[in-house]
Amino acid sequence: MRVDYSDLNSTDIYKLMSNSVVPRPIAWIITEDDGIINIAPFSYFIPLSSKPPVVIVSIGHKEDGTPKDTLFNIRKTKKATICFVDEEHLEDMNKTALSLPKEEGEAKKFGIVTKKVLDDFPSVIADVESAMFCEFFDELDLGGKTVPVLLEVKHQYFKDGIVDESFNFKLGNIARVGKNYARLEDI
Repeated sequence: MRVDYSDLNSTDIYKLMSNSVVPRPIAWIITEDDGIINIAPFSYFIPLSSKPPVVIVSIGHKEDGTPKDTLFNIRKTKKATICFVDEEHLEDMNKTALSLPKEEGEAKKFGIVTKKVLDDFPSVIADVESAMFCEFFDELDLGGKTVPVLLEVKHQYFKDGIVDESFNFKLGNIARVGKNYARLEDI
């Protein structure tokens, strides 16, 4: 079977791509603006380069066409923290996928505990195994409904005891596999 993407609508293209490029860890992104902690998951997320250390995440718009809070905040503050979701945090991650008004942060609304690790970056979700502290690098205009945002990783946080002296480690990341989630170690 050969599928010509030019014959498909965006929903069908999304289904084909998201079910093909798997597994993908979830980028559980924390941004802050005016004291409000925004937390949102994104499954279109991959490493792009190691020198410079850059990841790419595609962020959509709200139904009214305005940028999602994560995109707005990254554009404004030039900072984001990407937490990796493990099984312990799956329920909270799913809650943060709901759309809230900008002035109502997910951390407060859903009682998600965060902690400040670096003063110059947004907080991390308490007890996550790892998180990347990123600065805005660039964004691409592909003319579609999502905006690919390039983020340069400046620092990475690891829970104590996860990384050995040779930088070997294994995370219990939850990955997006089509419409479902799975632990990377089970795939």
